[in-house]
Amino acid sequence: MPDADVIVIGSGFGGAVTACRLAEAGASVIVLERGREWHPGNFPRQLDDPWIWDDTAPTERSGWFDVRMFPHMTVIQGAGVGGGSLVYANISVEAKPDTFTVGWPPGVTYDMLAPHYAEVGRMMEVRPVPQAQWPERTRLLRDAATQAGWQHRFRPLDLAVRFDPAWTYDQPNPHDHAKSVAEPNLHGVTQGTCVHLGECDIGCPVKARNSLDFNYLAVARQRGAVIRPGHIVREIRTTAGGLFEVDAREIVGPALQARLLTARRVIVAAGSLGSTEILLRSRANGGLPAVSQRLGQRWSSNGDFLTPAVHPLREVEPSRGPTITAAIDLLDGEYMGQPIFVEDGGFPGLAPDALERHAADPTASPTMRQITASLLPVLGRINIIRRVMPWFAQSRDAADGTLSLQNNRLALAWNVAGSEATINAVASVHRKLAMHTAGLALTPLPWTIARDLITPHPLGGCAMGATPAQGVVDARGEVFGHPGLFVADGAIVPKAIGLNPSRTIAALAEHIAGHVIAGL
Repeated sequence: MPDADVIVIGSGFGGAVTACRLAEAGASVIVLERGREWHPGNFPRQLDDPWIWDDTAPTERSGWFDVRMFPHMTVIQGAGVGGGSLVYANISVEAKPDTFTVGWPPGVTYDMLAPHYAEVGRMMEVRPVPQAQWPERTRLLRDAATQAGWQHRFRPLDLAVRFDPAWTYDQPNPHDHAKSVAEPNLHGVTQGTCVHLGECDIGCPVKARNSLDFNYLAVARQRGAVIRPGHIVREIRTTAGGLFEVDAREIVGPALQARLLTARRVIVAAGSLGSTEILLRSRANGGLPAVSQRLGQRWSSNGDFLTPAVHPLREVEPSRGPTITAAIDLLDGEYMGQPIFVEDGGFPGLAPDALERHAADPTASPTMRQITASLLPVLGRINIIRRVMPWFAQSRDAADGTLSLQNNRLALAWNVAGSEATINAVASVHRKLAMHTAGLALTPLPWTIARDLITPHPLGGCAMGATPAQGVVDARGEVFGHPGLFVADGAIVPKAIGLNPSRTIAALAEHIAGHVIAGL
């Protein structure tokens, strides 16, 4: 007997959605997640906390961020139950209909995905930041759009965040955790409401972010799915009995213990890098010999780029509010003929936050509270960070990267030439928008000197296609040559979509889950 009807590898937007739907359909489901289970009590905050996941030493470093450095490209991913939803900026936005006109297999269209987009929005209870709660970054983005003549292209974005309509920046101690309102979500899980702490990417201590552990994964567990953290999948093999064998290593204290599980169906959802690496290794070692030779190709950074700008006349406060709140939509090529989706950006301000909490802490000594309180306005005057706007954007790069195994390690070959014009246009529009709002944009030196980039949105590697000559999986997410094996995550996206991809990945997973269920 197999261990489960379905084994899902990974618990991000692809794995969580498919695990939920299969469990609801009555299938026995095991989810294997390499990272740990995170909650406000163990979020990393101090320098010596577990910040980094190291695939070469997971028993020693099984932290929050998985940072992979390749020539000219650094990829940042989440590691833990909830996958990318742990570290993303909450944005839930549909891809443009024209995204699907070229490069996708027949049948994968915006119209086909539309009901799935709607269902993802419902499950994750998405909504924009209430206008009365806009952080200064949102206003700055709107002002820049207006000054550039693009006011009709500015729009607030849907966020997977819970908001209390009564909360405002004007109230006393607005960022006090006690101002967060605890209430059950759509799925019966208690969460708080946003008090604009700016800690989205490192774990919200008041549980205001609708990360996957509060919705899709919660429902999957309610319907009987078993989630196993600390399980690192190395390979998948077919068996003579028509099952799939999943070869994993479980983190048990300071050691890795071998675990072998079997299932009738396997859904690989370990992310663009993880899913591609598992299939590359499985094919190389003979476990999945029929996987397409297109495996590893059509990799994309989704055209991500960030430009910090100093706005000396404006207190931007980048460490307050949700990490991203709104966009200027230039995806039609309005600027320099390149598709660009400009967004505001934010980052955690742990040191100022710690001082503010200490100044308000009734358990601290009155003398220390007074000293801390006196330091805050001084630090505020000299802290240039408060006047920095992290201008962010996504675009449609060439999606011509190639992932491969070199000495049994994942390697990425990414040629900057095909994407250079697009990235230069992004850097240029950032300078333009900063200038229109009395700011000085500082194009990152790694790009200007070495053409190096960073992305939190890796796509491709197991691209969809109409045939094995065009892709690794078909329009249902099923791997060519291996019936019953599916990929359902960012790895199957065959091109840059030019905006935040989480909702598209989840919608594709909703689509794929239906086909897996039909075949059980």
